[in-house]
This record gives sequence, structure tokens and C-alpha cells, in this order.
Amino acid sequence: MGETRDWGLSEKNHSPFGTVGMKNRKHLVCSMPSVLTLDNVNVDNMTVLVRVDINCPLLPGTKSFLDITRIRAIVPTLNRLTSAKVVLLAHQSRPGKQDFTSTLGHSRELGRLLGRPVKWVDDLAGEKAMTAIEALECGEVLMLNNVRMYDEEIKTKGDFNTHSETTMVQNLASVADVFVYDAFACAHRSTPSGVGFTHLIPCVAGELMKNEMNQLDRALENPARPCIAVLGGIKVDDSILVADNMLRNNICDEFWPTGGVANLLLELSGVEIGPTNHDFLVNELGKMWHQTVEIAKSLLSDFGEKIRLPVDVAANIEDNRVDLKIAELPIDAPIFDLGIQSIRNLSAAIKSAGTVHLNGPAGVFELPDFAFGTVEMLNACAETKGYVVVGGGHTSTLIAKHGLAKKMGHLSTGGGACLDYIAGKTLPAVASLEASAEAFTLDIGRSVDQ
Repeated sequence: MGETRDWGLSEKNHSPFGTVGMKNRKHLVCSMPSVLTLDNVNVDNMTVLVRVDINCPLLPGTKSFLDITRIRAIVPTLNRLTSAKVVLLAHQSRPGKQDFTSTLGHSRELGRLLGRPVKWVDDLAGEKAMTAIEALECGEVLMLNNVRMYDEEIKTKGDFNTHSETTMVQNLASVADVFVYDAFACAHRSTPSGVGFTHLIPCVAGELMKNEMNQLDRALENPARPCIAVLGGIKVDDSILVADNMLRNNICDEFWPTGGVANLLLELSGVEIGPTNHDFLVNELGKMWHQTVEIAKSLLSDFGEKIRLPVDVAANIEDNRVDLKIAELPIDAPIFDLGIQSIRNLSAAIKSAGTVHLNGPAGVFELPDFAFGTVEMLNACAETKGYVVVGGGHTSTLIAKHGLAKKMGHLSTGGGACLDYIAGKTLPAVASLEASAEAFTLDIGRSVDQ
């Protein structure tokens, strides 16, 4: 990074990393955090690093793609970079997993979607990668190998500066002009490939990242009323944190717990759910048990009138669905779904809501007898006139499987990242973009017309 580069940015301040500036937060037009986007940089003839999340489910054995939603989701960003030399940073799974592979197949699939070749190199930041990057022509795209195949990516811990000092970041920053972050699904992780470029080169949000933040902010900052939060699944601790943020900040008017979240709140409200269900929750929450219980108790105490607990449940008794009223509990059998009346109540609430925050299935949807609650919940979301925001993970997969994606307001690509964002947590990638926006600013006189 020895030379001073013309990034199309103003020259207000200087730092050890070259020419930098300050973006004034009060000039932001949108409600998303103070970050730069592709609208703020001229990338013509520049080398642009793009961190993407194209981690896809693969068929065991053949490693063929089962779902390419995440690959398809980065196309809008790449279409904005056709005048640049584009270098993609990506991962697939993690070491030790059966679907931990190179990104060669991803490059081929992306090339098919783009209608033009995507080059690939079996390297990340070594000599082969540097040579391939230097050889790029404007309009070409190069995908580097799986970043998680390199120790620095998975073992480095620390702040932005610590990540920036890794060899991979130093080498890549030396041949790049701009860094585009477009991996919302892993925005809650602090890694060299995600936050290491913060102060080295301008870091901007890609189209996917910008859209995720805008759509989530729309549903968080000024939601159409009534706004309800429907939170379930087995990530009980995350869901309780989301509910805590939404209730205490008056984001949602009602909280409808499902799945394990509902079971926990039923138990804490005084309902005996049975040893099988209690033990399952304790095991799932592990070291987060006590903290989660304390927050959940506080929610029941402070917002009991806004929390809509199930009035009946469905238990798995000898592989059969048995619906039980709450008064019929406890039972020493696993609760796998909401009961029929609870499903009707939830569906009616969704259909009459102005905004719906949905995350997690209502029950063990993998078993046909216990998919009823989840299917009816998703159908209600498809039928409502309200704005529906769906977290990633299993919920998004189910929606896509049932062909309901186009009927949702926003289908997030992030699971954990979406939950953390809605819970009010600081996402490392967003913090990095904000910090970079404070270090690099747009020179209005040299901006590109969009």
C-alpha cells in the first residue's frame, strides 16, 4: 500500500494507510447505518475485492448444488462492477464438515448465472493468486479458493487492526483499490476476510448488504402497525434476545412464541411441560440456560400482556400427533408443534398484522404430522397484506420449497446475522463498514452518475 491511490474520495485527513477522509453521518439519506455503498465510489478500471457468502447446501457424495439462492443473490452486485476487475472472496462450509470443498464449482455456477466465464485459482493470497489478480482485465471476474481453507481466516481473533495485519489481508489489499462487503449471512462473524480491510482501502456495502439493512431497518424503525414478532425454532437464546429488544424498544406490539421458545415461556409462566421437554431445553441452551431464563422471566413480568402463549400443543406420543390443551400438561412426551387452536390464533394475528417479523419454524416440520403449524404459519404470511420479514436459515428454505418467496416482503439471506441485527447487536461487518466510512469519504465533485 505504498502508493497514494485515486479512489474518487476527498483528501481531508491522512493516516498511515494513505489518503483518507471523514463521512458526515448527518448527510445520510437512508436509515441504514452510516456506511458507504457502490453509489459512493467510482470503480471504473479498479481492482475490487468482493466478500460474498455463497455457502450452499451440497448433495453428499456428488457435491452438486441443492440450492443456489445465495449465489444468485450476489448477481446484482456483480452487475454493478462490470467496468472493474473483480476478485471474489468466499467460503463453503468449514473444516471437518462433509460439504467443506473448494470454490471451483461455485465459480462455474456463478459463470452460468452471469452468462460469462468466472476465473478460478487454487489459492487465496499467495503467488498464484497475486499473479491471477494482476492479470485481470476490466470486466473479468476471478474467484479465489475457499477462505476457510487457510488458517489465518479461521484462527485469527482480535480487533480490526489485528485482522488487518494478517498476511492474506496485507497481500490482497496491496493489489486492490476497493473492498465490497456483500456477505450479510456471515456479517455477525469477525474474520480477516470480512473486517480486515477496514482501514486499508475503502470498504463499501454491496447491493445485497445494502438491501438487507434497508429492508430490516424498514421493519424495525417505522413498522406498520400492528407489528408482531413470531419467533421459534431451537435457537431459543437468540429468539429471546430478539424479543427483548423488540418489546423494550416498542418495535413490536405482540410477541407470538413458537417451538422451543414457546415451551420455555410456558414453563416459566408456571405450566408444567414435563421432564422430557424441560431437559431438552436445558441441553439445547447449555451455558446460556441461566442467562436466557432470567431474560425470559423479565419479559413475562414486564410484557406479559403482549406475549401470546399457546393455548394448546401437539405432542409426539408413540409416533402419533396428539393435541393437548395446556391444562392437560404435563406429559412425558416431546412437544413437537403448536396445537390446532393456537395455530388458528397465530394465523389470524398474522393476517391482520401490518408488519410480521418471522424467524424459526413452529415445530418439528421435518415430521409430516408435526409440520401443520409451520405450514399454516407460512400460508398466513403469504396471505397477509402486511409486510413480512423472514429470517434466514430453515424458515427461508421452507418458504422457497413451498414457492412462497415472492409473497414475502423480505426474505433475508442471513440466519444468525439476521437474528443479531434484529436483536440490536452490533454486527462486526456493519461496524467495519461504518468505521471505513469514517475513514474514507466521497468527493462529490468526482462521483459517478447512477
